[in-house]
Amino acid sequence: MNDITVGQGTAVTMHFAIKLENGQVIDSNFAANPAKFVFGDGNIPEGFEMALSGLKPGDHLDLTIAPERGFGMHNPSNIQVMPRSQFKDMDLEPGLVVTFQEPGGEVPGVVTEFSDERVTVDFNHPLAGKTILFEVEILEVQPLANA
Repeated sequence: MNDITVGQGTAVTMHFAIKLENGQVIDSNFAANPAKFVFGDGNIPEGFEMALSGLKPGDHLDLTIAPERGFGMHNPSNIQVMPRSQFKDMDLEPGLVVTFQEPGGEVPGVVTEFSDERVTVDFNHPLAGKTILFEVEILEVQPLANA
């Protein structure tokens, strides 16, 4: 084992589980291949990354991530009501994820309710506004070759 800790200029290999406060597991790779990421590359939310900062191989912790540092707060302005005609002959149901093409790429939204005239779509991240329990086991921390 090396003495390097998670931080800027490192590549991290880890097992993780993302859980809700009630213990429901949203995602986990403890029974699968570990995840690898480069600290600061934007692939995981900044609040998760900051919680990992300073950890070293062998550390196995349960961390609590507040909504503001995880997937953000639920934003009512991210809920849009659209004409039903925009959904053509689509079979709609609450919870259906629909993807919209925007200039910056695809944007997913969740249908929350609909009628013959309107469809309400929530563009918030499904975990927005939720406190997340983040279980993590750091397996390896390596310095980046170009750091």
